[in-house]
Amino acid sequence: MLYTAYELGYAAVAPARLAAGLGARFWRSPLNPLADSWMARASAAALDVFENATRRYPKPEWGLAETSVNGRAVPVTIETVRKKPFCSLLHFRRDPEALAAAGGGGDPAMLIVAPLSGHHATLLRGTVEAMLPAHDVYVTDWTDARQVPITEGRFDLNDFIDYLIEFLRVVGPRAHAMAVCQPGPALLAAAALMAEDEDPARPASITLMGSPIDTRRSPTVPNLLSQERPYEWFERNMIYTVPAPYPGFLRRVYPGFVQLYSFLTMNSDRHLNAHYDYFQNLVKGDGDSAEKHRAFYDEYLSVLDMTEEFYLQTIRAVFQEHSLPEGRLVHRGRRVKPEAITDIALMTVEGENDDISGIGQTQAAHDLCVNLPDYLQEDYVQPGVGHYGVFNGSRWRGEIQPRIEAFARKHDLARGRRERLRVVAK
Repeated sequence: MLYTAYELGYAAVAPARLAAGLGARFWRSPLNPLADSWMARASAAALDVFENATRRYPKPEWGLAETSVNGRAVPVTIETVRKKPFCSLLHFRRDPEALAAAGGGGDPAMLIVAPLSGHHATLLRGTVEAMLPAHDVYVTDWTDARQVPITEGRFDLNDFIDYLIEFLRVVGPRAHAMAVCQPGPALLAAAALMAEDEDPARPASITLMGSPIDTRRSPTVPNLLSQERPYEWFERNMIYTVPAPYPGFLRRVYPGFVQLYSFLTMNSDRHLNAHYDYFQNLVKGDGDSAEKHRAFYDEYLSVLDMTEEFYLQTIRAVFQEHSLPEGRLVHRGRRVKPEAITDIALMTVEGENDDISGIGQTQAAHDLCVNLPDYLQEDYVQPGVGHYGVFNGSRWRGEIQPRIEAFARKHDLARGRRERLRVVAK
């Protein structure tokens, strides 16, 4: 009923939202003789804040039409190379001729695994933008579960892992993969399964960033909440049925708006202050600051639904039972064995001030890969950044991304040399 009530509430406020938008335009109109007065600016700002707070935020565009390689512009085309019911594999294809003219090419292929935790993959726009000059980039673009008809079946953590294995085979062989936050355990599991099978498409390296590999280490507020409440509480209070007329009508989901409410309440003071500053900037006429606010919240407030089975299985396996670090994670009847990883380089990245995945939670991956040689492992903790700063912002661009690039190139070249030596030896 909550989902239906939410939709009815959105529809009920639509006339007021429309009136607010018209009112804001009226007060800003150059034909209005009072447009430059404080009263007009304050009225327009208040109406603008109301309109933004009550509207529906669609999935943002990537907006990455080109990249720069060695100081030269290279056009980028976004292609869907594999489409699944719950995810599309996107390829950010750099124009080959322009890339060659810029002196680029032959860069490591990098699969960026976006989190399926409430936001669209476009939240990683800054991540992708920084990776494009030196990598052949692929990204998992997860589908809003309310847009997937129930005839397409279920989607759980096992399916998530299957998708990653399939996508690595599309991108590979021996490509590189990077998981941002939530998908870290799934990528590590996929790599372990492929390593055990000696799959030729297993990645050459995996990079885990701010990931909940073992949430018992430096537990944060979200970690503690997941452990304090029983599994049945999440089942009763977080799962709702998609109403008509969405394509996913009758599908049971963890709604994006519930997730968003959780995000906002965790840092309510910060968000209230941000909107107050937005109002003040509109009144002052500080268009640049107001535009930065809009750009951030257009992305942040755009959310998607997750399937019931994926959300609940993640809560139980990752946050309550710690199945992967305990050695009890089972995929399709097989125990996932990180110890099977012997030739997949592993890099972990954490933020010093991360309040989502605490220090040590991602580093735990190294302790699980007991048969991985030291020279194939690297750990980095970025000073002065929180969770978001691990994959976005100036520290990401200037300090973290160059390390990931160097790590991928190092093991890409090393992989090629080892393969050639193996061929010669035979």
